[in-house]
Amino acid sequence: MISLSVPWDDIGGLVDAHERFLAGAPVEADVRSPVLESWKRCRSAGLEPDRLLVPYAPDVSMDERFLRAAEPVLRTLTASLADVGMAVALCDARGRMVRRFGGDRRLRDRLDAVSFAPGFDASEWVVGTNGVGTALAERGPVYVVGREHFADCLQPFACAGAPVRDPLSGRIEAVLDLTCLRDDGDPTMLRLVREAARDIEARMLEQATRRERALLAAYRRAGPEPDGMGRRDERGDGGRVVLGRIDLAFLRERAEELLASPRRTLDEVALPGGRVAILLRRLVRGEDGELGVAVEARVSGGTRVTGLGGTAPAPDPAAGPLAGAGAGAGVRDGAGVRGGARTGVHGSPGTGVRDGMRVPGAPAVSARLVTTAVPPAPSPTAAPETVGDILGGGGSRLLLVGEPGVGRLAVLARRRLELLHEAGVRIGTTLDVARTAEELTEVTVPRYADFVAVDLPDAVLRGEEPGPLGAKTRLRRVALGAVHEESHLWSVGDAVAYVASTPQARCLESGRAVLEPVLSDSGGWRAQDPARLERALAAGIHSLITVPLRARGATLGAVSFYRSEKPAPFEDDDLSLAQELTSRAAICIDNARRYTREHHTALTLQRSLLPRGRPEQSAVEVAHRYLPAQAGVGGDWFDVIPLSGARVALVVGDVVGHGLHAAATMGRLRTAVHNFCALDLPPDELLTHLDDLAGRLDRGEGWAVEGGPADSGIVGATCLYAVYDPVSRRCTLTRAGHPLPAVVRPDGTVEFVDLPAGAPLGLGGMPFETVELELAEGSQLVLYTDGLVEDRLRDIDAGLDRLRAVLAVPERAPEETCEAVLDALLPARPTDDVALLVARTHVLGPDRVAQWDLPRDPAIVSRARTAVTEQLTAWGLDDLVFTTELVVSELVTNAIRHAHGPVQLRLLRDRALICEVSDGSGTSPRLRRARTEDEGGRGLFLAARLTERWGTRYTPEGKVIWTEQPLP
Repeated sequence: MISLSVPWDDIGGLVDAHERFLAGAPVEADVRSPVLESWKRCRSAGLEPDRLLVPYAPDVSMDERFLRAAEPVLRTLTASLADVGMAVALCDARGRMVRRFGGDRRLRDRLDAVSFAPGFDASEWVVGTNGVGTALAERGPVYVVGREHFADCLQPFACAGAPVRDPLSGRIEAVLDLTCLRDDGDPTMLRLVREAARDIEARMLEQATRRERALLAAYRRAGPEPDGMGRRDERGDGGRVVLGRIDLAFLRERAEELLASPRRTLDEVALPGGRVAILLRRLVRGEDGELGVAVEARVSGGTRVTGLGGTAPAPDPAAGPLAGAGAGAGVRDGAGVRGGARTGVHGSPGTGVRDGMRVPGAPAVSARLVTTAVPPAPSPTAAPETVGDILGGGGSRLLLVGEPGVGRLAVLARRRLELLHEAGVRIGTTLDVARTAEELTEVTVPRYADFVAVDLPDAVLRGEEPGPLGAKTRLRRVALGAVHEESHLWSVGDAVAYVASTPQARCLESGRAVLEPVLSDSGGWRAQDPARLERALAAGIHSLITVPLRARGATLGAVSFYRSEKPAPFEDDDLSLAQELTSRAAICIDNARRYTREHHTALTLQRSLLPRGRPEQSAVEVAHRYLPAQAGVGGDWFDVIPLSGARVALVVGDVVGHGLHAAATMGRLRTAVHNFCALDLPPDELLTHLDDLAGRLDRGEGWAVEGGPADSGIVGATCLYAVYDPVSRRCTLTRAGHPLPAVVRPDGTVEFVDLPAGAPLGLGGMPFETVELELAEGSQLVLYTDGLVEDRLRDIDAGLDRLRAVLAVPERAPEETCEAVLDALLPARPTDDVALLVARTHVLGPDRVAQWDLPRDPAIVSRARTAVTEQLTAWGLDDLVFTTELVVSELVTNAIRHAHGPVQLRLLRDRALICEVSDGSGTSPRLRRARTEDEGGRGLFLAARLTERWGTRYTPEGKVIWTEQPLP
């Protein structure tokens, strides 16, 4: 330790020793060892005693927290020294003077003359041996008087200095110095300055946060581990508990974070089983002067911390307290590694560190979790090196030692790996281009950058190939991640065409990332929009990395990373990380682009197969909706098909699966339904034919493209088919595995039709049953697919109950019903297609229907023509009398001549004039061309030529021959 004896007179041996030292002669017997060590450091730094160049730094300041603790102590100390002509100096941790107090006029002038004044540097490597610089170098109190100063100009003074430490971490925050003329010097100055330093440290401890004080108290309470080497096994019978591998790994990770955080001192770590570890970070020093940071832990409950889940080796008494600690690299105050890396467990000699005390013979500082024995209590006369000495040197369990800079790089590396891992998990969760770009910004802001912008051409958003990109290419801002809104950058949705000088244009043209560490010096970047980007610079944006989004040899756009709140500009390491993040996002965006293209293709195909507009019919008022799923276009469809006799067919179907195959299959089935409707088949017969078609497609009886995959079949499809007659107000329904239709009465009453389910299409062999309802005018028939009422998060029964509640509103228009149903039942991102068809029924009243029962007598034909003429005149359709008489005459004559059973004639005035003749026969007439010599066979041909449409439909009682004529 430092001797407090006063050196001999400068005229004696010291002057001669100083001269001999400069000449290179040995002087160890004549000079105190701390002073001699300081002289050696001064000589190594190249100082000359008669020539000093003292730098000056204006506005040197210190942390406000420290000054609040120091000012009362400094005032008291200055007042106590007012009568002894002594100056008090406060310097920062670099040795620059911040304030100077006290001293008489003569002393102050002498100090000013040697630049020992606020703003000037008093560190040892600048002015040589002195109370400030040497106290920093020795990291402890020093007393220097007269010729012990290395510089000639300082020999008239005596000074005592002591470092002031953070009481929690042991980090030196300042140096306190007492200086007087040499003749007034007294060794008691050392005691005064040391006590003042401790008073400041005590006041700093009082300013610690409540959490810091609580953690410090917990650290003290944990106490040293009990004596003995006993160990408790897994059954827990006595001794100590060995922490497992996972616990140690977790403690190591938290210790590394604390080691890399210069402003954090204490941390608390919760371990399984209710255990708590308190981590303490502090500075340490080795025998050779190397400085580093140690992180220690005390685990509550006397838990012993060993190496990675195993038992600590028995300490070697000859190796010192840190035996078994695994040697590592020495560290020196963040200025580089000293001594190189070494390996081994027991045998590597070096210098250990413990509570800031030098431990001869122990291994060098290490970056491993180690077991430490309880060190001996420090000597009462020893200067405390860190908080461990202040607390009494009590037994910490965990020791992690390393260089702060190295620890910072290790933590940064781990954080970058964590960021890349998170990017792999969070980017590309959907097949949506814009959402994937947003995920990239969410991952990187604020952990990597303060602002992240993703710009893509519109072609990529549409799923197309982007083509060559470069200067003046029009891009669109797809995503913008920001720590706050005032970025002054372009917003989402804005179009941007970068000029050639910008980093974005250069990266698009070259296909390489561009780093602009100082944007204020980048005129090319500001050229894009000088006014806007000057505001961005004023807002704090200072650094940029722009990276092209490249995937599969194509450039899809650009990503720009900006920093503003993070003080450190981007570096080359950041550039490589940005490229890795962007390359991962580019693959996901390209996958989403390709999916978008396929999705649009399938959607275009499906929409082309769905109804375009609403067919002309008067039976029902129709509203419909079709919404494709986010997962891909499916096979849902709907249709409204006019039938003969003013009737209408309502169809809703669903093909299992998504994509082009489902859409193509839907087109096949929809076309088949139209063809079967042209035959005017009853609903159950129509589904039987459709089921047979689906079965043949499932069995692979379709056509396969040469060189391509064979038809994979339908896999599964459902259908609901309903026919409504506005004259009788009867509705006939049948279904093949489809959800139940709903009927909304005019008063708002809702019921689901009790309709037998039937087997899905393609299974075959099961007949389809029909149900016939009579619907009041104004009733609504609601048909839908299962995507409306069922999904992964909702049971179909709950969906039907919700649908019933939404539909229970009287006198609501079909369009309003569609909107209400979708708003209430459709999820934000549907996983299945949704088709919805709402039809409100109308009635063809008696004033628009004329009907006659005809006996089977040829003479009745003339009376039928007369009755038709009178009815058409009453309806104001005189222009159709001639044609209609001819049609009625031919159809009635054929029914009387060739059919059997009762004959009925009916006229309907709808959008067209409909003439129907029904009989009890199941035989349908054939249209043929009569030869020249034939006496008959021309009547039906003439009726077909004079009308717009004609046909036959079958009923349970027989058949109906019908014609339609457009109204004038």
